[in-house]
Amino acid sequence: MIGILLVDDHELVRTGIKRLLEDQEGLIILGEAGSGEEAMEKLRSFDTQPQVVMMDLNMPGVGGLETTRNILKRYPNIKVIIVSMVDEGILPGRVLKAGAMGYVTKGSGISEMTHAISEVTSGRRYVSPDIAQKMLSESLDGEKSPFEDLSERELQVMLMLMDGIRINDISEKLCLSPKTVSTYRYRIYDKLDIHSDMELVKMALEHGIMADTRLL
Repeated sequence: MIGILLVDDHELVRTGIKRLLEDQEGLIILGEAGSGEEAMEKLRSFDTQPQVVMMDLNMPGVGGLETTRNILKRYPNIKVIIVSMVDEGILPGRVLKAGAMGYVTKGSGISEMTHAISEVTSGRRYVSPDIAQKMLSESLDGEKSPFEDLSERELQVMLMLMDGIRINDISEKLCLSPKTVSTYRYRIYDKLDIHSDMELVKMALEHGIMADTRLL
């Protein structure tokens, strides 16, 4: 049996994925977590570690990128699969560099999810074909994404700003002070050479990065 930990801050999403996977032979859901911090607590509490962690990318507190690194630092044999609505190369590329073995979108069917689990537990990387094609196209084009210079935390703040989340709410979700969030905001503006959230959304949409982080 392949043991799985589901990590997503939306209970409805976790429930949906759980129902899909627990009907599949050879898979068992060992637990659920609503944040990166809770995921680490769950992993410490297990008598038998899961082979796979299926994780959201954008969550309150420690996001998916940081959590991936934290998991692999402590539990190097666990395979991390990111399950996200974001399908553009800059974000999948960052996560794969962080050590994740798989990346699928939340629109993936159960057959693709089970295939991804099978591939990563066999030691092979798996990226949804549509994402892989976009990453390849960007690589062949040779053009650097304007978002590549953003740090992981800046990317996380950027996605939340794009969704219209207020500074104080971002502060609460990420466990940061409003002043720190504002600092990240203006660093993003400076690196992207923009001056407003409206310009940020426009630039992100031009590069195919969707703004609805509530679905992430």
